[in-house]
Amino acid sequence: MALELATFAFTQPLRAPRCWRTLAAYRRAQESLRWQPSRAGTTQLEMAAERTGLRPREIEQIVGEWMFERPLKHLPACRATGLFDLLRFLTSRGVQIGVLSDYPADAKLRALGLDGWFSVVLCSSDPKIGALKPDPRGFLAACERWQLDPGDVLVVGDRFDVDAAGADAAGMPSVIIGRQPRTESTNRRSLVLPSLERLQRVLDKHC
Repeated sequence: MALELATFAFTQPLRAPRCWRTLAAYRRAQESLRWQPSRAGTTQLEMAAERTGLRPREIEQIVGEWMFERPLKHLPACRATGLFDLLRFLTSRGVQIGVLSDYPADAKLRALGLDGWFSVVLCSSDPKIGALKPDPRGFLAACERWQLDPGDVLVVGDRFDVDAAGADAAGMPSVIIGRQPRTESTNRRSLVLPSLERLQRVLDKHC
């Protein structure tokens, strides 16, 4: 996508800077809303509009093209190693699997070849949630759909400040795939593993 944006600067030199500013403002708006509960009534589009001076409809069009549509063709190359093996393993054990995303996930799952694997697909903007991670509402909505206690649901993510913190707020254990940042204290419910393959080995050993 970085290459596409760079090419866009040559083919559309007048439009490209506005596009870049809009995408940056939209991403910053999400992080601002994530940590500012007092602005919960403000949408991401509205905050990005405040920062850019553009109308929300203009921002929606740019974001739709560059964040939701154009990246889809690149997603198959971004699948995490070991993902399909892990999904098959969990399914064979009768484990229900779900997705909680801060952006609508259905189109991305189809592009990744993952549609049909998940019994629950939730987005933070769903009417019954209405809160970005690490707010626990999305995590608890998944528990409600499955009719499971939070302590019986394992959250797998890649961000301590969002995924692990949200899981902990909901009373759920979590696994973070990656490395723990030096500045991040260890979450009392979170296990750090380097890969999905390692996660499968741990689950196979203890389940």
